[in-house]
Amino acid sequence: MTVWDDLVGQERVSEQLDAAARDADALVTAAAAGAAPPEASRMTHAWLFTGPPGAGRTQTARAFAAALQCVSPDRALGGSPGCGFCDGCHTALVGTHADVTTVAAVGTQILAGDMRDTVRKSFTSPATGRWQVILVEDAERLNEKSANAVLKAVEEPAPRTVWLLCAPSLEDVLPTIRSRCRHLNLRTPSVEAVADMLVRRDGIEPHAALAAASATQGHVDRARRLATDERARARRAAVLKLPLRIDDIGGCLRAAQELVDAATEDSKQLADEVDAKETEELKAALGAAQGGRMPRGTAGVMKELEDRQKRRRTRSQRDSLDQALTDLTAFYRDVLALQLGSRVALANTDAEDALERLARAGTPESTLRRIEAIAACRDALDRNVAPLLAVEAMTMALRAG
Repeated sequence: MTVWDDLVGQERVSEQLDAAARDADALVTAAAAGAAPPEASRMTHAWLFTGPPGAGRTQTARAFAAALQCVSPDRALGGSPGCGFCDGCHTALVGTHADVTTVAAVGTQILAGDMRDTVRKSFTSPATGRWQVILVEDAERLNEKSANAVLKAVEEPAPRTVWLLCAPSLEDVLPTIRSRCRHLNLRTPSVEAVADMLVRRDGIEPHAALAAASATQGHVDRARRLATDERARARRAAVLKLPLRIDDIGGCLRAAQELVDAATEDSKQLADEVDAKETEELKAALGAAQGGRMPRGTAGVMKELEDRQKRRRTRSQRDSLDQALTDLTAFYRDVLALQLGSRVALANTDAEDALERLARAGTPESTLRRIEAIAACRDALDRNVAPLLAVEAMTMALRAG
């Protein structure tokens, strides 16, 4: 199994990256032997991966990073880098390679402080690997200062440094940055391709795999979670019942509160274990005795960690809410398809009775207004409106139709 096998529905992109990885390997091999580099190369120092949610932007970038760090002996025999089994591939894929640095937004933005050490590292030579790889998972969340820091690093990188930036679209990245990157656009995998992946790699029953892939409309990570996590299925089922619980104002307010509470609880579960581990590791690094007081002068460092964890919890809650809103949008999209007599396959076949009930009770115009209300809620959350207020306004608009 090669590193490209995990990229569902991205055959064209995989071929381009495989060719670039071959040329990158030839460049490093020639430099090590003191030979002249190849005249033409499909390798470059900066890449920008774009595509809709669930297309696998980060997975694609990480697979490319693994191929760049591949040390398989088969390469000398004409094999392609990215075997998936060697130490270079394995550590790059699991995130422990010393020369693959991953940057992700802790809160709603990637701050300049989050990028400072990474930018500094990008100007150094690889410590143990073949390339110094910097992977930015949320390039659209770079603020002005952190984006300028990245721009300076991308303009004049070290000879063996590669930047891999991931964002939903070209417009989400500064023009000055994207003009210096090679752009690869990923597509949403087909429902059938995602279902096949769940059956082959996760051992999911074909019927359950197809249902999860259909419900998430080709979003690979969400489909896997829905197929393997009972809690995720329960949360989605609760979200799909919301349109039937907003007959009066009280029902709207209760539904909004429950939706926000569920998102908060979900983010808390995800964060508690990570926060506790981070805190203990930092205390140990600062020399705190087991169960004892912190050394003097370390309060600022601990406060900085607490602030970062708070930002991460906020983002996690917003991401959980956004997932619920995505499920709601897909629900009303199915309602609209029924109202218009469309032959488009329904995403939520497990809620067909509710879909038909709402389709009969409303009009296509009212359904479109409800979809717009969900989009307005997402925009409000992006502008840092209090989650409960934004969701309450949405449920009231859903009731009004």
